[in-house]
Amino acid sequence: MAKFKFRLATLLRLRESARDERRTLLAQAYRAEDVLLDERQRLEAERAALEQRIRGAAGPGEIEVDRLIEAQRFELVLRAQKEHLARQHELVKAEIERRRQALVEANREVQILENLREKQHERWRGEENRREVKRLDEVGQRRAIGEVH
Repeated sequence: MAKFKFRLATLLRLRESARDERRTLLAQAYRAEDVLLDERQRLEAERAALEQRIRGAAGPGEIEVDRLIEAQRFELVLRAQKEHLARQHELVKAEIERRRQALVEANREVQILENLREKQHERWRGEENRREVKRLDEVGQRRAIGEVH
């Protein structure tokens, strides 16, 4: 019995490889987003700590003007960093969506070839079964002819 050979197997392997590469690229984009979200949390924690220091510097008693000015400057730096992170996050989200769409397309291309392979395999199996039945019929006819003579 002959073995089934999918003629587009090489193309299927290439498309699977491309799909795997796109999956890796999407995972990298998600990791980049995680880094940005972690950095945003760090900035929020730093801003909360700064707010506490400002309250302490402006509390009852002697007001430390230099400390307040320094804290306000640092607050402006933190705000600018937060805005920069927000812009970067928007870019990363757009890139994630682009890479996700590329992965969806690659999955679709692989699925098309896998469906084609399955249909061809079913057709091949049917043809192999018909050949086997024909061979068995011939053997049966030869035996029947041999028993008559």
